[in-house]
Amino acid sequence: MPGIWIYSEDSAVARQLLTAGLELKNAMKQPVAVLTLSGEEAQTFIDAGADKVYVVKGSNPWPESYANAVADLLTKEQAGVLLVGGTMRGKDLAAKVAASLKAGLVTDALRVACAGDGIETTRLVYGGLAVRTETVTLPALVTIPPRTFAEAAVQGTGQGEVVIVEVANDDNRVSVTNVCPIVRQGADIAAADRIVCVGRGLSKKEDLTMVEALAAAVGAEIGCTRGISEDYRWLPNDRYIGISGQKVKPELYIGLGISGQVQHVAGIRDAKVIVAVDSNEKAPIFEAADYGIVGDLYEVVPLLTKAMQK
Repeated sequence: MPGIWIYSEDSAVARQLLTAGLELKNAMKQPVAVLTLSGEEAQTFIDAGADKVYVVKGSNPWPESYANAVADLLTKEQAGVLLVGGTMRGKDLAAKVAASLKAGLVTDALRVACAGDGIETTRLVYGGLAVRTETVTLPALVTIPPRTFAEAAVQGTGQGEVVIVEVANDDNRVSVTNVCPIVRQGADIAAADRIVCVGRGLSKKEDLTMVEALAAAVGAEIGCTRGISEDYRWLPNDRYIGISGQKVKPELYIGLGISGQVQHVAGIRDAKVIVAVDSNEKAPIFEAADYGIVGDLYEVVPLLTKAMQK
């Protein structure tokens, strides 16, 4: 089936990609198919607008083992575009599939659009300092970071075809001998709707109680800059926001004592509302902020907390 194909081992991410896929469908006048490892989720994709869902069935529980099977299926169906969820596993599979198909691959795209006989993509480069637009000819693969798009809404028709595809595993090259899960402390900050983030403007670890009080008043999770997590070790690394840390997309971000270097701003640029508090009126963070308060965070934060508590 020529057209737009979508894959992610995370069904929520796949539904996000379906939003982008449906936009391409309108422009390219081609159907949308979803590849999934979860048969239980097949109908949710149909309800959200997919024309066809392929449920990949194999005996290996690891998504990495299905790259060859996915490449073979795309070749057989003469797929034009494959949108892949930009998780670590998704990127691994996308690279293998692109190499097998000898197709172009664009990673971490923030926008995809039809461009004649190809796909035009937009992504950040140089640590977020610049935006790069690229066009890749078909067949093409594009990885898209999680939460770039909202999940596709239920269409209401529920009409589509579900196909079960029995595949062979790539057990000769891919084997998992041990799994060490990442132990996260608290909620997933990348999915938080509200975030209070602290930087080196905080003098000592004990003052985090002041930050926690503001976060509780706002109903937010606490994030930090790289220095707080990796240098001072006041907060765990999964709280670090930046280009090499977490990239967040909250409704509200409040930065406290953060200068706003590009490495950090790249991680918060998709926040809907950015509020910055810093004593340096020339701090770069104010260029990215929707609202800025020039002042000592030790004076400002208690006042903000009291106001929020009311």
